[in-house]
Amino acid sequence: MAATLQAQKPVKEIPADYGYIVKIGQQVPEFTFTTSEGKTVKTTDLIGKIVMFQFTASWCSVCRKEMPHIEADIWKKYKDNPNFALYGIDLDEPKEVVEKFAKQIPITYPLALDPKGGIFYQFAEKGAGVTRNVIVDKTGKIVFMTRLYKEEEFQEMKKVIAELLK
Repeated sequence: MAATLQAQKPVKEIPADYGYIVKIGQQVPEFTFTTSEGKTVKTTDLIGKIVMFQFTASWCSVCRKEMPHIEADIWKKYKDNPNFALYGIDLDEPKEVVEKFAKQIPITYPLALDPKGGIFYQFAEKGAGVTRNVIVDKTGKIVFMTRLYKEEEFQEMKKVIAELLK
């Protein structure tokens, strides 16, 4: 059955100008983060789940445009699915700013703190833009990545998540 699932996964070529330093098919880097609510999570704890990491920051206008779609089309649909996890990773902002940002959008999915971009820079080049999503399969492999908010790419990401959760 695993071979069948593998064959169904869409393969997406990631443009070089997206600024990623990770690749599709690569194991997700190991890291630990703390959500703005104080919950500590390790990537190794997420094995067995389909995980979406959404990289964001309060000053990012494209993030602000994309986040309501993530909330409505992904989080609200899958938040009660025990096989799914979604974490926004906020680039180098203090907890108070992150909490205010979540209320402003508004979103209810968890936002994690990323002091000095320690997590972000395991995925993207120094100086790369922040609006990006990384989808990780149940084995911890990166299966899909986006950059900025492009409707077609967002729809493709939603299909990938739905397929992985079947």
